Amino acid sequence: MAIKVLHLDSNHPILWEQLENAGFINHNDYKSSKQEIEAVIDQYHGIVIRSRFKIDQTFLDKATQLQFIARVGAGLESIDCEYAESKNISLIAAPEGNRNAVAEHTLGMILSLFNKLNQADREIRSGQWNRESNRGYELEGQTVGIIGYGNMGKSFAKKLRGFDVTVLCYDIVDGVGDANAKQVSWAEFQQKVTVLSLHLPWTPDTDKMVNEAFVNGFKNPFWIMNTSRGKNIVTDDLVAALQSGKILGAGLDVLEYEKLSFETLFTDANPPAAFHYLLQAPNVILTPHVAGWTFESHERLAQVIVDKIKAKYAPQPEKTEPKPRVTGVGGFFFKTQNPAELKQWYHKHLSLPTDDYGATFWWKDKQGNDCSTQWSPFEADTNYFEPSQKNFMQNFRVADLESLLKKLTAEGVTIVGEMQTYEYGKFGWIMDPEGNKIELWEPIDAAFEPKN
Repeated sequence: MAIKVLHLDSNHPILWEQLENAGFINHNDYKSSKQEIEAVIDQYHGIVIRSRFKIDQTFLDKATQLQFIARVGAGLESIDCEYAESKNISLIAAPEGNRNAVAEHTLGMILSLFNKLNQADREIRSGQWNRESNRGYELEGQTVGIIGYGNMGKSFAKKLRGFDVTVLCYDIVDGVGDANAKQVSWAEFQQKVTVLSLHLPWTPDTDKMVNEAFVNGFKNPFWIMNTSRGKNIVTDDLVAALQSGKILGAGLDVLEYEKLSFETLFTDANPPAAFHYLLQAPNVILTPHVAGWTFESHERLAQVIVDKIKAKYAPQPEKTEPKPRVTGVGGFFFKTQNPAELKQWYHKHLSLPTDDYGATFWWKDKQGNDCSTQWSPFEADTNYFEPSQKNFMQNFRVADLESLLKKLTAEGVTIVGEMQTYEYGKFGWIMDPEGNKIELWEPIDAAFEPKN
């Protein structure tokens, strides 16, 4: 059956072209009212929309053949998602398509605010040469807090690498922190953050989230950036915080007063007083909901959407990557005539942090997990290396020791002794073809914490 798709907003032409080449039947209607669209929507299996109007229950009840809704953007707040899913309608969005654009825009607003670029530019154009009043701040040394650590938040954190800032993230989902941002509790977040960036959807939980109580919960005065949704901030409370100095400055790509389509700001002739304040404030930057709206993201959003639509009807088999056997070098153990003297020498001349076991080097992997590598000298007559006759022994960190030992046994690898478990990990031993004994170590997470 040919899939008929109704395009309700214009997008990059590759979306139309690639769907057509894949056998989909494209129609467009960029001007009809919602009611007029509802009269014909039962003819279509899919719709492609940006933010033209709300897809509510009335619309969905009339869309009797609808199989998917593709929104060319990140959020799905203009769609009654729960009702659509109850009708087995797939919801497709493209947060991957404009995450880089949003991240760069957010960083640009921070740097413009800190260095007063907009203010200085306006003054120069009006004939003013004011150096002292345009003295700026440096981003280095700040603690940047990101609320919402998904596609946008992660991309922004990546952009901050190299600025010598501390990056913290807070999210309702556990375990989303990575090498670019440390996930912390809400209490720690409020204690430390000096620059706050919102990367949230608009939901009942985030609606009017940034209010007076929210702002006053932070220990330090802070700067705030919002490239998510305007209704996540109570503008009156934001203005009060700007006036009191609790908020040092604001970069706002979105405003509470936007209409659902994001295409217009006001319909009444008398905008609120808070908006007038933002227009005049020198420590506020306003942009018209364009953080994710670059020439590159315009094409990238369309490509992500068309790829996902095509995948729905011709799903690709999932590629399962084999689990890594070795996840890192755990340590290097070697025999020596005088371990105590050698450890003292390395401590004195190379400043190794030596103890009774040698020296432990702490580091982080790409996911931000704490890891260590051990350097350990042993007595020359140690029997720990047996049956190997070599003067050294390697130690490798592994992910799943028990399963790995079973695989190695089936592959004919020589296993030395039985697997042993201690409070700091599981251990097993094997021999390579040249008689080198190799220790395999699976750390136990609860005990594997860096020592101060």
